Amino acid sequence: MTEWMGISAMRLSRGGYLIREGFRSIKTHSFMSFASVTIIMACLIIMGSVFLLSMNIDHLIGDMEDQNEVVALVDESYSSEDAQALQLQVQSVPNVSDAQFVDRSVAMDNFMNNFDSDFRDGIDETVFRHRYVIHLDDISLMSQTKSQLESVEGIVKVKAHLEYANAFITVRNIVSVVSLVLTVILVFVSVFIMSNTIKLATFGRREEIGIMKMVGATNSFIRLPFIIEGLVLGVLGGGLAFLAEWGLYSLLASRLMGTLAGSFISIIPFKTVAIPMLIAYLGIGVFVGVFGGVNAIRNYLKV
Repeated sequence: MTEWMGISAMRLSRGGYLIREGFRSIKTHSFMSFASVTIIMACLIIMGSVFLLSMNIDHLIGDMEDQNEVVALVDESYSSEDAQALQLQVQSVPNVSDAQFVDRSVAMDNFMNNFDSDFRDGIDETVFRHRYVIHLDDISLMSQTKSQLESVEGIVKVKAHLEYANAFITVRNIVSVVSLVLTVILVFVSVFIMSNTIKLATFGRREEIGIMKMVGATNSFIRLPFIIEGLVLGVLGGGLAFLAEWGLYSLLASRLMGTLAGSFISIIPFKTVAIPMLIAYLGIGVFVGVFGGVNAIRNYLKV
């Protein structure tokens, strides 16, 4: 029991020494540590901003899917009962979320409500057709859905705003690709900068590392302080980047909502993505820091 307690005490003491060495290196090379944290923050803020933009575009397209209506006109020779009988066929078309039948008399009332009484004279419900007002699950499939609806017997024409849907889908795809490419590039840049920062700190201790290797210190024992250094810098950079992103996003969102455009679009509240973004920021920060620390001293361990 005494022997086991002695071993545990030695391990704790050694662990404390390694942790202190990691923090000491950060303090000793404070300027480079500050530069590392700043670079990590900048990279994460850019990545986060692109991600938030992509999410808001997806949200906007989702709103468009909810509000965008495809109108399927029924053959004018069909009675109201015959037209209503098509509802099951229309709703069974893939990508159709819901289909609401609108009688020609209701269609006329909706149309007439937009005009004064002089314009209404001489117009009756026979001018209008029975129709279905349809919402889609995915507007990117609007063109295919339009063709499938027109193939339903009794449906003679489908009105759909394909140009608007295609424009939003194109923007979403571009933002998604740009977001992915920027994320990959910025992660590599962060790792590169972190590695070089820790390499500079390691260069002044290369003789110390060589002596430790010669007296039998293991690679893990030598490596751990640098891993702790990278870990601390990564967590610090990720945490500060998250707070900065939160402030910037809230400021821009409040200003946008105060403009005319804010009355037409909705912005995703930051609190709905705060926890996943915090986890992602800290995770990327830890990865960049630890990988940078391990990579920085790899050559010095080959003694």
